Amino acid sequence: MISPQQVVDQMMQDDLFSQWLGIEVLDIQEGYSKVRMNVRPEMINGLGIVHGGIAFSFADSAFAFACNNRNNLSVALDTSINFLKPTHVGDILVAEAMEIHNGRSTGLYEILIKNQHDILVAKFKGTCFRTGRKIIE
Repeated sequence: MISPQQVVDQMMQDDLFSQWLGIEVLDIQEGYSKVRMNVRPEMINGLGIVHGGIAFSFADSAFAFACNNRNNLSVALDTSINFLKPTHVGDILVAEAMEIHNGRSTGLYEILIKNQHDILVAKFKGTCFRTGRKIIE
């Protein structure tokens, strides 16, 4: 039996973008993931805050780890994000992806991003489509 952690380890090995973001996997359980990253200077937009694409991508990685970790290759079907507070260079962000619905062909997830002060800075929602293919044979 392949564990959720083995699936995420395999995904991270091949996920160069999550590696570039500096994502560290903190916890993996079926339908759940918790990840952390440090905000670096190259992640800042022209207004001096984290570019929205960075926060979105960070949440999207947490989403991918949560919805794929049962070894059923799942892809994003619909996603959205709400930015609640700005984040800055030096901030440490934690994203926690929680499964709301685990269906045969779709899954629904909520991802909360908090900073080092445990302040909610963004809320991401994602629906995935389950392909039925395995990530690890």
